Amino acid sequence: MNKKVLELLKAREFVSVATCDLQGRPNAAPKFILKLENNSIYLVDYIIGRTFQNIKVNPRVSISFIDSNALMGYQLNGSVKIIGNGQEYDSLVKDLSRKELELSTRRIIEGVTKGKSHEGFELGMSEKFVILKVKIEEVVEIASSGSLKREKICE
Repeated sequence: MNKKVLELLKAREFVSVATCDLQGRPNAAPKFILKLENNSIYLVDYIIGRTFQNIKVNPRVSISFIDSNALMGYQLNGSVKIIGNGQEYDSLVKDLSRKELELSTRRIIEGVTKGKSHEGFELGMSEKFVILKVKIEEVVEIASSGSLKREKICE
């Protein structure tokens, strides 16, 4: 991924992930960004939802987000590996615990210093989750004019 897209992703906590089952029924849902590494993005997903069920039968996803400052949209298309146990999973769960603590702390400090209220300050995670490792294969930049710029990602 190019540097601009990486910086935009680092500045956000959630992205929208679109999946599709084998009958062509779409599903889009917000997912928590755990980490970025090379051309992969690691997301947290509850195993009770439709996203997880769709990925088990069709491991292709489209991730989308907006850069509201530049009025640019981004779509990241790729394939998913589900990580639900093992050494890599255990390491990622530790990363998730740290990230949850950082996010909750930041929200509390923001609430106190700016007088900003949140319905909940702490990020509550379900016990039933997996990590989705999305290998990004294509980045699409969508201008406010509707023009598209596609970049294939090769490893």
